[in-house]
Amino acid sequence: ANNMQESFNFELGFALCTGASPEDDRPPIPVNFMVPKKEISMVPDMGKWKRSQAYADYMGFILTLNEGVKGKKLTCEYPISETVEKLLSLLGTLDRWIDETPPVDQPSRFGNKAYRTWYAKLDQEAENLVSAVLPSDLSAAAPEIAVYLKEAVGNSTRIDYGTGHEAAFAAFLCCLCKVGALRVEDQLALIFKVFDRYLQVMRKLQKTYRMEPAGSQGVWGLDDFQFLPFIWGSSQLIDHPTLEPRHFVEEKVVNEYHQDYMFLECIKFINEMKTGPFAEHSNQLWNISAVPSWSKVNQGLIRMYKAECLEKFPVIQHFKFGSLLSIQSVKP
Repeated sequence: ANNMQESFNFELGFALCTGASPEDDRPPIPVNFMVPKKEISMVPDMGKWKRSQAYADYMGFILTLNEGVKGKKLTCEYPISETVEKLLSLLGTLDRWIDETPPVDQPSRFGNKAYRTWYAKLDQEAENLVSAVLPSDLSAAAPEIAVYLKEAVGNSTRIDYGTGHEAAFAAFLCCLCKVGALRVEDQLALIFKVFDRYLQVMRKLQKTYRMEPAGSQGVWGLDDFQFLPFIWGSSQLIDHPTLEPRHFVEEKVVNEYHQDYMFLECIKFINEMKTGPFAEHSNQLWNISAVPSWSKVNQGLIRMYKAECLEKFPVIQHFKFGSLLSIQSVKP
């Protein structure tokens, strides 16, 4: 994990986890931005993905943030930069569009077609939305980065959403870090403000348009839609003086602490959306509640994320590669 973390350099080759600040303000930026495209078309291509610079950067980004939130509450204090404010405004726009695009009457219960109208608006506006977040001298990066934003909200043909779409949002944030629009000091705001707001918008989309889970493994999946908030959320709870993994299945604990911990926020949402015994509708999470410590939960979830999401062809075949998240092999 440490090697992975060191491979994700936020600024001028200074790994985010070192907290070092470079002399210059900006990392070197690839001169030729490109619109990302799919590169993994067959199962044997998965080796290319695992050896790629994109995989190293993506995993390094996830692990660096995992380290950054360790033992911290959602309600703790952290700086909020102008870029973070702009990202929150972008997500607020997506949220407002949901209100402006009510579901339509249709015979099938799931996959409301009004989602396609909502998505078409994003498809049209994504580049402008991303340009508004980027500093003016980085506007050339907008077409490349906007692709990840469009991939992050679900599929408009199937009207579904899953961990591959969630990964595209993490990739979107990773790209903003790679061009220097987000900085080392934005770490906590990225998860506690931006990613948390993204989750709220996605939950609203899922409820409003009754989106199907993409590639759901039924009760054997961790959750129908998300994975990353469980990783980062379990890191927040490491070394908590009273809360242990066995407590998250207790409704009283969830209601009391969900505002401080992303993991419990996710459990609360599952409890609202599903009926019946927790052990039946969320079997994997039920099993996790038997793990003795949060650090073991955290390590296990990282392993599971790699195996069940990042190393599964049906998920990664949709991932797109450009100049910022490159399919090129990592240099030895």
